[in-house]
Amino acid sequence: MSGMDPTEVFRQEASELFEVLEGALLDLGQRPDDRELVDSAFRALHTIKGSGAMFGFDKVASFTHEFETAFDRVRKGEIRPTQELISVALAAKDYIRALIEDPQSTDDIIGEAILDDLKRFVSADQPAAPVVEIAEAPALAPAESKQAGWHLHLEFESHILRNGSNPLDLLEDLCKLGPCFVVPITDGIPFLDEMDPEDCYLKWDVKLHAACDKDAIDDVFMFVQDEMKLTLSRLEHSEAPAPAPLFQLLDEELAPAAEMPAPVVEAAAAPVAEQPVAKQPVAKAEPKSESKPEPKSEAKRDDRGIATVRVQAERLDELMDRVGELVIAQARLTQLASSGSDLSIKMIAEEIERLASSLRDTTMGARMVPIGSLFGRFRRLVHDLSRDLSKPVEFVTSGEDTELDKTMIECLADPLVHLIRNAIDHGIEDTATRTANGKTEQGRIELAAVHSGAQVLVTVKDNGGGLNTARIRAKAEEQGLIAAGAVLTDHEIHQFLFHPGFSTAQTISALSGRGVGMDVVKRTIENMRGTIDLSTRPGQGTTVTLRLPLTLAIIEGLLIRVGEGRYIIPLSAVEECIELTAEDERSRGRNFLNVRGNLVPFLRLREIMTASGAPDRHQKTIIISTGETHVGLVADQIIGNHQTVIKSLSKLHSDVTIFSGATILGDGTAALILDVAQLVALAQSKVEKQHISEAA
Repeated sequence: MSGMDPTEVFRQEASELFEVLEGALLDLGQRPDDRELVDSAFRALHTIKGSGAMFGFDKVASFTHEFETAFDRVRKGEIRPTQELISVALAAKDYIRALIEDPQSTDDIIGEAILDDLKRFVSADQPAAPVVEIAEAPALAPAESKQAGWHLHLEFESHILRNGSNPLDLLEDLCKLGPCFVVPITDGIPFLDEMDPEDCYLKWDVKLHAACDKDAIDDVFMFVQDEMKLTLSRLEHSEAPAPAPLFQLLDEELAPAAEMPAPVVEAAAAPVAEQPVAKQPVAKAEPKSESKPEPKSEAKRDDRGIATVRVQAERLDELMDRVGELVIAQARLTQLASSGSDLSIKMIAEEIERLASSLRDTTMGARMVPIGSLFGRFRRLVHDLSRDLSKPVEFVTSGEDTELDKTMIECLADPLVHLIRNAIDHGIEDTATRTANGKTEQGRIELAAVHSGAQVLVTVKDNGGGLNTARIRAKAEEQGLIAAGAVLTDHEIHQFLFHPGFSTAQTISALSGRGVGMDVVKRTIENMRGTIDLSTRPGQGTTVTLRLPLTLAIIEGLLIRVGEGRYIIPLSAVEECIELTAEDERSRGRNFLNVRGNLVPFLRLREIMTASGAPDRHQKTIIISTGETHVGLVADQIIGNHQTVIKSLSKLHSDVTIFSGATILGDGTAALILDVAQLVALAQSKVEKQHISEAA
C-alpha cells in the first residue's frame, strides 16, 4: 500500500461509503422514522465531503455540502423522507460517485438540476421560515432546557493547516448543530518575527446551545481527531441564555478580543444567523461531563488497525499463484519420496505436504468474501426497476454471511443482474393482475445463498406467474429450434430460455426483448464450472438455482487413468466409486447401471477420449452428480485424491467443452480437468437418442 496513489485510496474508501449511504437511503424509504438511518446517511456524506476536500476533489466537496444543506430538514425532523425524495437523493449519490470515478463524464448542469429537485422536495411541505423569526424563537421548553448544550475546548496541533484542514470550516460545521458562542484564545500567539504562517496558534472555547448528542459533535471532528485535543462538558441550565440576545452576547464577549481573531469569530458565528435552531428530540441521558482524552482514542484506532488491513486484490492473486506453484512442487516431492526408501525424506515430504495444505487453506480463506457484499448492490436495482415498471416489489435476502472466492463474486454480479431483471420484468405481474388472481399487490423477490458441501447454492425466487411453457414452445417453434409437434418435457422446453437470441417479450424495451440476458447467465455460470437449475409452478412463481464451486483456484480432485492419459474429476461432484461388473460390461447397447435399484446412465471415457490399447480387466465406475442427476464415468484406474491447481486452457481449446481446465501433476506432466456439467449433458443426450431409436 505504500506505493499506492492516495487518490486511489480515497476512491476505494468512497466506494465503501457510497454503499453505506445507498443502503441507508433505501432503508429510509421503508422506515422513514428511523433516526439512526438519517444519522448514518449524514455521517457518510460528511466523510465524503471532508475526504474529498482533503484530496483535492473540490467539486465533490462543494456538491456534497449542498446535498447536506438541502437534506438538513430531514435530519432536523421537519419533513418526512418520501419515495420521491429518496429517489432524488440516490441520483445525487450517483452524481457524486461519477465526480470521483469519472469526472470527465459529468456535467455541472446535471448536478444543478439534481440539487434543484432536492431543494424542491425538501421545501414542498412547508415554506422556509424567515431567519429573524427563527433566531428570536421562544425559550426552550422544559423538556429541552434540561439539556442546554455543550461546552467545548478546542486545541489543534500546530501543523493542522499543512495537512489541508481548516479550523474555521470545522467551527462552521459545528455552528450548524445550533447557536454557538465562539471565543478564540490568543495566549499562544508568538511575536510576529517568531510566527510561522503555516502553523496554527489559536485555541477556541465554544458554548454550543443545541439538544444534540456527543456523537454529532464527534462527527464534525472525525477527520482531525489525531491532530487535536477536544474536551467536552455539559452546560448547566443556568449557562443557557435566551436565544433573543444571542448576537448581543457575542459582541459583549468578543469586544476585548484582539483584532487578529476577529475574522474567526465572524466566520464561525455567521452560520448562526443562517441556520434555524434544530428542533431535535430529547437526547438520551448522559453524564454531565464528558472528556475525550487522546490516549483512549489512539487505543481505539490501534484496535481498528489490527482488526482489518486493506490489501490490493492483485497481491492476493499473486499470493494464490505462488501457493499453487508450491502445491505442484510439494506433489512432485511426495512422488519422489514415495519412489525411494529414505524414511527421513518421506517424513520431510509429509511435513511439507501438511504445511502446504494449511497454507493453501489460509490463503483461500483470505480470498473469501461474504456474498452479502454482492447482494447489497441489487437493492438499488430492485428499487429502480420497481419504480420504472410501476410494480411494487419487496426484496428479501438471506445467507449474506456465506463466503465465496472474490473471483467468483466478481463473475457472479452480471448473471444475478439479468436474473433479477427478468424476475421483475417477466415474472412479477402488474398490480391489477395480481389483485385479480387473489395475490398481494406487492411482489416478492428472494435472493438466498447457502453452503452445500463443496458448493454454494445461490437462489433467485419470485412469487410471480411462473413460466408460460406454451408460449416458450411456440417461440421455439417459430425460431425453428424444434419441429412442430415434437415430444419434449417441460424441463427441456424451459432450457430454450438459455438459447442465444431467444426471448418471449412481445416488444423490445430497455429491459428485455433481445434474447441476450439468459444466454449471458448460462455462459458465465458454465465458465465458473457451475450449473443452473430452473423450476417453476404456474401462478406461484419461478426459482433459479445456481450451483457454484467455492473457488476457481485450487480444488480437491480425484485422479483417474483412462488408457495412457490421466484426468481429474472435481471431488465435490463425486458421489461414490463402484466396479464395473461383467453383467454391466455385457450390456453395451443400453449403457445403464443398476445402483441399488436405480438405473444410472454411464459413459465410457475410453470411447470419448479415443484411448488406444485394450481396457483394463477390472474397470471402475465413478458416480458423479449435478443437482438431482447422476451419471457414471467408466475409467481404467482410480489413482487417488489430488490437490488440483487449476490452469486455464488456451483459446485454441475453447471448443473442447468436456474439459474445464488443466493441472500439473507431481511428475511434471499435465492432466485435464473434466467438466462434470458437460459430461452429464452428454450422457442425457445419449439417453434421449437411445429412447428415440427404441421408439422408432
